Amino acid sequence: MSTPSILCIEDEADVSSLVSHLLTREGYRVETAATGREAMAKIGKSHPALILLDLMLPDIDGFALCEILRHDLRTATIPIMLLSGWSSPESRHVGLELGALDYVVKPFSPRDLVRRVKRLMELRPASA
Repeated sequence: MSTPSILCIEDEADVSSLVSHLLTREGYRVETAATGREAMAKIGKSHPALILLDLMLPDIDGFALCEILRHDLRTATIPIMLLSGWSSPESRHVGLELGALDYVVKPFSPRDLVRRVKRLMELRPASA
């Protein structure tokens, strides 16, 4: 069985690097993308097992990207975890309404992020 891949869509290099380090250490393959367009290209090629999605990207916001992914049959079942500096209940509600399965506020606890990723990976369909 191949190692599950995770795509971290995050334009802040330090956050992207931290997430990549934490999850690689747990045995996952991690790809990164700094923009929505770059992410869409990578998703089309690698079909990741999980997507970590920042809400504030330079070209398309994470809410719009989440909505695009949920409406595309090829990506509709990929679990999405939103990462955001926005801690308002409204932004969390919108993200979950759009189809994200979890919402993590930055700055986050590394241990908590890993725990949440593992939980979402366990919830994946067996065919993923």
